[in-house]
Amino acid sequence: MTPFWIRHRGADLMQGDFLPGCLVPLFDPEFGLRGEAETVSLNRGDLIVVTQSCDLANQKAVFVALCPISTLAAFEAVNPKFKQKGAWEDVRRGRREGLHMLASPDDPGNNREALVVDFRQIYSLPFAYLTRHSEQIGDRWRLQSPFVEHFSQAFARFFMRVGLPSAIPPFK
Repeated sequence: MTPFWIRHRGADLMQGDFLPGCLVPLFDPEFGLRGEAETVSLNRGDLIVVTQSCDLANQKAVFVALCPISTLAAFEAVNPKFKQKGAWEDVRRGRREGLHMLASPDDPGNNREALVVDFRQIYSLPFAYLTRHSEQIGDRWRLQSPFVEHFSQAFARFFMRVGLPSAIPPFK
């Protein structure tokens, strides 16, 4: 099996970089209702970069878009319906809107060790913070070609969906 991931070290960022332990804002459901300065809590999360590599390399992105990435077991703990038979196969085949599966960096042949990216949650974090964080974590995983292009295409397909108010009737 061709490896999905390569090891990388350094402050440079590319689409498909797996960044564990990033600080992410955790907004209270009442956020913005008080009409005054508010405190936002921070949580740590494992994220994967979805901003285009060319924008990162040319420093055109002040903020970087990232999505949560987790093990299947961690995802199932929050979303128990994914424990049902066939649910992960649908994700693997690209039939579950907003989710994308990637092989495990450590054991790519074991599909139970795969990772799932949730495109339905997008964080925007400062470029400068992420480059510092990347240096601090040392070795990290980076998706390699052609898997990063496949990942990018899956994100684009999810993001570009268009709902129509009506459709051509089905053929009978």
